[in-house]
Amino acid sequence: MKHLIGGISSGGRALPEIDGQAFGVGRSEGPWLWDEQGVRYVDTAMGFGATLLGHAQAQVVAASSAALRNGPMPSFAHADEESAAAALARFTGELSQVIFVNTGSEAVHLACRTARVATGRTRIAKFAAGYDGWYDAVAFGNAGQPAALMAGTERPEQDGMLLLRYNDFADAEQLFRDCGDIAAVVVEPVLANAGCIVPAPGYLKHLSDLAHANGALVILDEVLMGLRLHPGLSGTLLGAEADLATVGKAIGSGVPVAALVGKPEYMGLFEQGKIVRAGTYSGAPPACAAVLATLKQLASADYPALLARGDQLRADLVAAFAQKGIAVSTTGYGSVFTLWRSATPPLTYAEAVQVADSDWTLALHKALRRQGVTTMPFAFGRVYLTFAHDEEALQMLLDGYKAAIALL
Repeated sequence: MKHLIGGISSGGRALPEIDGQAFGVGRSEGPWLWDEQGVRYVDTAMGFGATLLGHAQAQVVAASSAALRNGPMPSFAHADEESAAAALARFTGELSQVIFVNTGSEAVHLACRTARVATGRTRIAKFAAGYDGWYDAVAFGNAGQPAALMAGTERPEQDGMLLLRYNDFADAEQLFRDCGDIAAVVVEPVLANAGCIVPAPGYLKHLSDLAHANGALVILDEVLMGLRLHPGLSGTLLGAEADLATVGKAIGSGVPVAALVGKPEYMGLFEQGKIVRAGTYSGAPPACAAVLATLKQLASADYPALLARGDQLRADLVAAFAQKGIAVSTTGYGSVFTLWRSATPPLTYAEAVQVADSDWTLALHKALRRQGVTTMPFAFGRVYLTFAHDEEALQMLLDGYKAAIALL
């Protein structure tokens, strides 16, 4: 009898067996994974966005290891905590105040609590099919749930959480006409877990203006997209005007850490004792050391080159499928994108549901694994590219796709 439920602690990490053989990672480094038999794969899951510098990045591992040896849990304040907060604030602009937590789910939960105290309101709006953590309230309306389709005439609501349609200007306007008591809107700048659906031109600015005109705060959920398009918040780059933001994943290069960042007028409520916060492991030395080492490298990283390499790969993949008579398209950006079995990329979650082909994606995943390429095996999965994906890795990735296409 196995004692680990489902063989994995987070359901999204499970991979299908091939020829009766389960897949287990022996080690990872750079853009590579090695399975338990020592076979090397070029990876595109990359910690679901948490390893923007590549797996087991040397400077990050060294810094976090040194902090671990120096004492992982001192109970009290330590020097690196303020240093890490200051380093992060240089990436987040006017959202200059920082609280470290351990996971993105915690950060979103704390952001919602902050908005409720700041506004005196209780209701929060989030996007249908958006993923803002696994806690009960924000898990409502995740991709795959019936509520995410918003098929009825009534706006879905559960435990004070309302849903709205991403990229739908009119629906956002209707939300605020109908509801005058919204504390905040939580928005992923890119609807990543619904297949990297990008914001329509002007949409995030329009949403921000609506929220602020109606007394609601804007919470950017940047746990996945933060620092992925440039050395800063992706939502800000794409037009959002936020009051609070949640960051994680890329800020720690695979070491568990996340943070709430915000404007001083809202974050000051914590120091006034008006908002409860706690967490034994929040801001622990190994996490703060990882943040410092990661951000030092991202500050000088060549983002345009990474995005260009990724966009070239997207074009090469579309061309490779076309040569075999298969029409595909991609949504997203050069550093994170989703592949669709459709000549026309979806612009909304409703369109994504229509073109999603789970059986095809699973078959492609298995074919790619046979060619030494690991991917996310479900239709809304994403391809992550990192600064560690060098010419060798990208060529192996493209060659693997070409060989896998022939097996489909």
